[in-house]
Amino acid sequence: MDLSYGPHYEAFREEVRSFLARHSKDAPRGEGLRSEKVLAWQRLLIENGYAARTIPKAYGGYGAAPDILESRIIAEEFAAARVSPGLGGQGISMLVPTLLEVGTEAQKTTFIPPTIRGEMLWCQGYSEPGAGSDLAALRTSAVVDGDDFVVNGQKIWTSTAHLADWIFCLVRTEPEAPKHQGISFLLFPMTTPGIEVRPLVDMTGVANFNEVFFTDVRVPTRQIVGQRGEGWKVANTILGHERGSLGDPNATMTRFNALLELMRRETVDGQRLIDNPLFRDRMASLQSRVLAMRLHDMRLLSNKVNDERAPMASLITKLQGTELRHELEGFAIDVLGELGLAYGDNPDKQDGGSWQTSYMYFLGLIIGGGTSQIQKNIISERGLGMPREPKLAK
Repeated sequence: MDLSYGPHYEAFREEVRSFLARHSKDAPRGEGLRSEKVLAWQRLLIENGYAARTIPKAYGGYGAAPDILESRIIAEEFAAARVSPGLGGQGISMLVPTLLEVGTEAQKTTFIPPTIRGEMLWCQGYSEPGAGSDLAALRTSAVVDGDDFVVNGQKIWTSTAHLADWIFCLVRTEPEAPKHQGISFLLFPMTTPGIEVRPLVDMTGVANFNEVFFTDVRVPTRQIVGQRGEGWKVANTILGHERGSLGDPNATMTRFNALLELMRRETVDGQRLIDNPLFRDRMASLQSRVLAMRLHDMRLLSNKVNDERAPMASLITKLQGTELRHELEGFAIDVLGELGLAYGDNPDKQDGGSWQTSYMYFLGLIIGGGTSQIQKNIISERGLGMPREPKLAK
């Protein structure tokens, strides 16, 4: 059995390795999203086709045809080199592919180029205090007044709202319609008068989340994506991209490679932990799951390129990805021993405390973006065709 990719792809792999050998020193390592180093790296990746690879040139992308193996090789080599593969986040990973599917030409040309370059940061206005897992119960309203929607209400758990330039937001425009209808999908700047952002500190000790309040916020009616009252369709498109991004196999492989390096470095009684049978067995178990996750991602890429639906396969990604990352980060804390308890401003932190922070962060993501329990219900009911949970009598 020949599992090699063939001469064309091996030549492409050498191109990627050559790029990394020349430019890895320019890659950002911990800089903020708006730093010039991050933005310059993103521009360099797009120019060479390692970011925004299949986004058309008309919208600022590289314009390559989809190729599953080329995408896999890029991911493999950047992960092996432990070099940033470029920016992601809610704008690039979620909104851009949604606009490519359902946006107008004006929306594509206006929003996609600055978003993929990292010049326009986005947040997602979905969850509300009374509409989390049951998102369709949202009550933030938008009433037409002349050429504007006037938005009033509140969102919560809004990641990066304190940093974002724009928000994509679900609002109720037809209050008398059934709850999955009458919802619209709007885009508007976070500098619009009437928006208030209040930070929420999460388990990492950092305010990654926010509450966002809207008081008579005026949004031009042209800044709607899709048709009025059909925002739920747009929401489902974007949620599919969100769940995929929360279980990114390439980021997981990069993190696994960092774990291997940590195990080669840490010792107990003079023995490297990579040589300890108990720790090596746990590492091998995690490695098998990481590899399975990457192969699963290749299947999803193949389905997408061939325009084939794979609802069951796509449902697994978020559940598998967030739980695996949480276990991986937790294992790293075990590898660190007593130093794994160092947190905050403790001078004994290793690797900047990233293992401890990521452990708590991914515990949160097991809840956020659709809890694992909700994901299992969706998989069982929609994927496996099992009976739906009985509803209580009114």
